[in-house]
Amino acid sequence: MTEAVNQLDSDETRELVQRFQTATSKIREQVQGTIVGQDEVVDSLLITLFVGGHCLITGMPGTAKTLLVHTLSQALGLTFKRIQFTPDLMPTDITGTDMVEEDQASGHREWRFIPGPVFTNVLLADEINRTPPKTQAALLEAMQEKTVTVRGKNHIIDKPFIVLATQNPIELEGTYPLPEAQLDRFLFNVLLDYLSPDEEVKVIERFTTRVDMPKVEACTTAEEIVKFQAMVRHVPISAALNRFAVDIVRATRPSDAISPDVIRKYANFGASIRATMNLVLAAKVRALMEGRYHVTADDLKGLAKPILRHRVLPNYYAESDGITIDQILDKMLESLQVPSED
Repeated sequence: MTEAVNQLDSDETRELVQRFQTATSKIREQVQGTIVGQDEVVDSLLITLFVGGHCLITGMPGTAKTLLVHTLSQALGLTFKRIQFTPDLMPTDITGTDMVEEDQASGHREWRFIPGPVFTNVLLADEINRTPPKTQAALLEAMQEKTVTVRGKNHIIDKPFIVLATQNPIELEGTYPLPEAQLDRFLFNVLLDYLSPDEEVKVIERFTTRVDMPKVEACTTAEEIVKFQAMVRHVPISAALNRFAVDIVRATRPSDAISPDVIRKYANFGASIRATMNLVLAAKVRALMEGRYHVTADDLKGLAKPILRHRVLPNYYAESDGITIDQILDKMLESLQVPSED
């Protein structure tokens, strides 16, 4: 922890921290100029970006999921591409493919790689659960390794790279549940809910009185975001809170000694150590975004549900009793003893 504190105390890092906090504040302002409400969702997307992860956004059609992602990418100053996932979408429609081209002068033919839309900074995978698992899986390598392999050759995706995938609730027609292996690649599963009545009035006033969308100005650059991603790893966290993060995730596993009764009764499977690493990194970003230079227990508890809700699999008893995954996680978190931060 001393090493992390010393790294944050350097003049260069202090300046970068100040720039980080200024940039995130301006990004929020730019997004709020277009998007009404959803401040918590915007913060979740920013945390995802600065961790270097990916985010799953779950919400009903018409809740501005696509507009939110597009607006955020503009405020970040990043390249943006969108894929509309449909039942007939092919893996090569995502990754790109090799094509044979002929030199008109010499007649010589050679393979040339045609990059797919995955080669961008911000990829909006719109309605990702409307395409079959084979095509969903085409994103796996890109999300984990930041590369695409075609005909045995690796193609590197420029940093930063973030997949923001929207999905409709699985109860809707024509949806395919995401495989567990792909779900685990997402840092967060964020729920985008309906707005309040007052917020809906603001939407009506904002978008029925003008033709053009509000202009969004870029507040940072790709190069600066990569520096932010490296910087957040130096935010200190105590050994006690590291252990608390481990306990939070271990408590989701029905076979673990510390799992509470609600998990043993209602969960089939818990989360892996990837969830623990994501929880700690996300907590570090949250601390910096709130103007602090250390992680607290509230950071860990506040981020636990979006990190765990897509990694903990409820069983038949949860469905029959009408217990949601968020209710299970709430009761699990209440059962854990919060460590002292002295």
